[in-house]
Amino acid sequence: MTQLPEIVLTPSAAARVAAIARKTGKPAILRLAVEGGGCAGFSYRFGLADEVEAEDLATERDGVTLVVDEMTHDLVRGGEVDFVESLGGAAFQVRNPNAASGCGCGSSFSV
Repeated sequence: MTQLPEIVLTPSAAARVAAIARKTGKPAILRLAVEGGGCAGFSYRFGLADEVEAEDLATERDGVTLVVDEMTHDLVRGGEVDFVESLGGAAFQVRNPNAASGCGCGSSFSV
């Protein structure tokens, strides 16, 4: 595992991951992955991980670990993972300075 200072996990996102981990009995490890597809070319995928893999890049906040693979890191470097609650619902969001455009759903982007 390599430390990942170029991606920030906000306090709101860390608190939400910690709450989900407590409810599910899983470790407080959030995996962010970028996959091909979605309406703009790439899409974000979030999930709780059981462990940090040796090849993962990771950052921590308030006892919660955010992990990404190398390809994802290249696409979201300098970004921020947040948890946002609004009238429209609640979701994890990536603020990605590398995204040239996004779509209305907020979970798809292009570079």
